[in-house]
Amino acid sequence: MLPRESTPRAVLACGEVRTCLLPARQALDIRSAAQLLALRADERVLLSERPGLYARSPDTLTGVDCPLPSANGARIRAVGTVAAHAALTEGRVLQTSAHFRLPATGPDQRRPWGEYLVRPGVVEPLGKLPHEAVAQGVLGGGRHGDLDVGLIADGLLTRLLRHALLDQRPPFRSRPTRLRWVALPAAPGDGPSIERFTLAEDELRTVRLRVPDGTTGADLAALCDDLALHDWLLTTVVRMLDGIRLGGSAAQDATAVVRALRPAVDHLLHLWMPRARVARELAPLWDPLEERPGFSRQWQALVQRIRDQLTLQAIPAPHREVESVP
Repeated sequence: MLPRESTPRAVLACGEVRTCLLPARQALDIRSAAQLLALRADERVLLSERPGLYARSPDTLTGVDCPLPSANGARIRAVGTVAAHAALTEGRVLQTSAHFRLPATGPDQRRPWGEYLVRPGVVEPLGKLPHEAVAQGVLGGGRHGDLDVGLIADGLLTRLLRHALLDQRPPFRSRPTRLRWVALPAAPGDGPSIERFTLAEDELRTVRLRVPDGTTGADLAALCDDLALHDWLLTTVVRMLDGIRLGGSAAQDATAVVRALRPAVDHLLHLWMPRARVARELAPLWDPLEERPGFSRQWQALVQRIRDQLTLQAIPAPHREVESVP
């Protein structure tokens, strides 16, 4: 086995997360979750029951040798490995995530593959890295043939969605979302910050972060998994409410409202736990999202609307007595 070399200091980290409803009528229990996420025979699935049921697969590595996305059109060849994992929350929400880190400079020539394998999740440029241009290029989506971590996350998601454990009968309709992120170093002495959080078209979200030197790729991936999970929850519940007719008085309208909102109560409302699995050093990144746009305020308002509607539908409509005319 080759000796493990020290990981070079990263000046840019990039990743993408896919989040979707697990296509199964019943939520998976902890044993089934472990079976679903057993991506490698040599490492166990991480399981946790507090503060909620959570399962995370071991990392898988994908070797890459291709140009990096770049906003200025520069062709920067990079070689290394992209780390990917999958996670299941409460046996119901499935996520796949792929990410890598980039050092400021790399060798002028390609190294043997063994030297890249001892640095999992690190992709080295050949020469100097124009980190700002690459950060913009990653968030913009890059060109055909550029390194695309979204394809790696998609491939893992496709593999899991075909698992024999899944009966392909989700309890309600929903759409998957994508969260694409980059993280650059914060100024010395500064804490972590979110420079930009954008809701784009086609279910895409983009996040640009500043983080202290030494922040690990695993911690960044966990933070972005958490952001993606809660954004998906908000998006899904908003669509549930938008897709029904509220305020109707007919019996069939009441039945439709209950049928549409019941899945939110059964499967989603208890999943809201921001920062539950985020490293302490990165937890403050949630603060600006709570202030504006106000993730938790919006969530609580949605929860209250759902509960109010279900309460109203449970109250029998008053009947007027009509006197007979002789």
